[in-house]
Amino acid sequence: MNSSTSLSLIIRDFRPDDADAVAAAHRAGREHLVMSAEALLWLNAQPASDEHFRTFVAECDGRVVGAVRCALVLGTSTAGVGYANGSVLPEFRRRGVATALLAEAERHLAAHGVTELHTWLDDEPASLAFGAARGYELGRSAQFGGLDLTRPLPQAPALPAGVELRPASDWADDPRPLFLVEADAIRDEPGEVPMDALDYEDWLRGDWARPDLDRGLSIVAVVDGEPAAFTLAQTDGVDRYWSAFSASRREFRGRGLAKLAKLESLRLAAGAGFRRAYTSNDEGNAPMLAINAWLGYERCAGERKGIKRLS
Repeated sequence: MNSSTSLSLIIRDFRPDDADAVAAAHRAGREHLVMSAEALLWLNAQPASDEHFRTFVAECDGRVVGAVRCALVLGTSTAGVGYANGSVLPEFRRRGVATALLAEAERHLAAHGVTELHTWLDDEPASLAFGAARGYELGRSAQFGGLDLTRPLPQAPALPAGVELRPASDWADDPRPLFLVEADAIRDEPGEVPMDALDYEDWLRGDWARPDLDRGLSIVAVVDGEPAAFTLAQTDGVDRYWSAFSASRREFRGRGLAKLAKLESLRLAAGAGFRRAYTSNDEGNAPMLAINAWLGYERCAGERKGIKRLS
């Protein structure tokens, strides 16, 4: 769908040749966000599904200046929840671009049954005011952590008896054991929406198949031959690393397995030439925040969840 304003602004669907510009807008002013053009191309090339994923692009005088990615939230028993997350180049903010992008996402998702829309807002006054003015109420807080991989990492503790660390690529032919770790752990992830209905096929399509998932840097802690914990790593393919998800099955928690996996992943990433690592955690996730502090992550930004009821 196209729309225009007096600012020569057009909101349209993503095209493959937009990928570099959309990735640049995503990162502009937010170095803690890691997204490659390759990942954007892949996300937008997926066949239609119950997720109804769309990327809308803002074009001003022929230049791509921002975009919003939106979809229904899968993996939950709560019906009617969607998300819309976008970014605009700093020099084009406060000109109605973000408003137009978000409105288009709201229309698209409302047409597919979304009644509660979630978006992330930078935890700074202008962004929070933007959300409030458009009907979004504040929800949970999260923080980003950054780590300089050119500096020494902590000394690795000795592996407990029966524990080994293996790359996720070892499960390339059958990743279901890793899915079971995530499906168990994500039920306890802090958030407004319970992730209590994760589907294996959705996980294969939306997580395991991502082109920016580095299965060699994603590390699994195995206890007596059984995957017990892992950390999944995504990269921009150049020098930045993103901790996509770290998890431990309930019966294996309290043993430091996720910490061991994350440290080994970071060690390998540093050895492969990655220079900066980033992660994000809910402010209420004390165990993972403690692990990240031990690893050397330092808070570099914050964000707040914005929640709006759609008619």
